[in-house]
Amino acid sequence: MKQLKAPLLLLATLAFAIAPFFATSFRGYDGNAFPVPTIDPPIQPAGWAFSIWGLIYLALIAHAAFGLVARRNDPAWDRVRWPLILSLGLGASWLEVAQRAPVLATLQIILMLLTALWALWRAPYQRDRLLLLFPLAIYAGWLTAATGVSLGVVIIGYGIASPLLTSAAMLTLIAAIAMAMQLALDRAPEYALTVIWALIGIIVANLGASLLLPAMAVTGIALLGLAIIRVSA
Repeated sequence: MKQLKAPLLLLATLAFAIAPFFATSFRGYDGNAFPVPTIDPPIQPAGWAFSIWGLIYLALIAHAAFGLVARRNDPAWDRVRWPLILSLGLGASWLEVAQRAPVLATLQIILMLLTALWALWRAPYQRDRLLLLFPLAIYAGWLTAATGVSLGVVIIGYGIASPLLTSAAMLTLIAAIAMAMQLALDRAPEYALTVIWALIGIIVANLGASLLLPAMAVTGIALLGLAIIRVSA
């Protein structure tokens, strides 16, 4: 089974990367499918922020391909494979599930995040950093933000709380998880930088509306910046 992990990871990565081409919508939830129509909720970043997926896909494919060809039996690479296989395996179907069952998709993305953080936690800092640590950091960073967004959209869509209150709570949750994880890792500042990218997207999406969310996002960016300085020192 150990010899199968590297090829399984490459297969899971490719399935994850090509899934958007077969999905109904790359943006995930259909706002009109909720009991309370939810179009452009405040917690959702501006559309351009999702372009980071291109970098994430390329980085993950490079990670899996290099790991198979050059690091197939390397213990440091092997440690991250099972949690990453689980995360990407769940991710391959996420877009389709999101169109049909938002609550299930939210549980699914939470599991994707937990397994991605598990993989990142097990990755070493220095060795093969660009191909081993970097892909895991940006993937886990975006999932941290995306999980908060997903949960927020579902809460708003089912009328559990107001869009502004929910978005403020989810921003706090995203920043708190990212801050705690970045400091606990004591490495991989790309993780927090990716969360900052998402927060900037939320700021831009809310310009001209309430000042609360941009102010909260700026505070989150400042705190994450301090965490990056801490782990980079």
